[in-house]
Amino acid sequence: ALGTPRTGVTVAIDRAEVPLALPILLVAAATAAVCGFTLVVLLGDRYLSTVGTADYTRLSVGVLVLLVGISFAFAGAFGVGVFAVSGVLGLFPPRVGTRRVHLMGVLIGPLIAG
Repeated sequence: ALGTPRTGVTVAIDRAEVPLALPILLVAAATAAVCGFTLVVLLGDRYLSTVGTADYTRLSVGVLVLLVGISFAFAGAFGVGVFAVSGVLGLFPPRVGTRRVHLMGVLIGPLIAG
């Protein structure tokens, strides 16, 4: 409205085209943070003792199956193929003695172009 005072923050939010639901998103993020903190305080030690005794082979296979399932659910067989190729490519840097973090620059070009 014409008579509504506008501050720098409201002008910036308006120009940035931030969704009108921003307050709801902020409350949701704050709630998630409080819940996460509470869960860590209440369950942290039990979680660490459970993970410490877990069979890492079974855990790794379970996570792999879950990721393949999620890839298939969102992108079908193509997504599973991309996941498999990326997994194989992820094994390459240690084989040639390169740290993965040094190869992150290789991803910047396609990400910028994409």
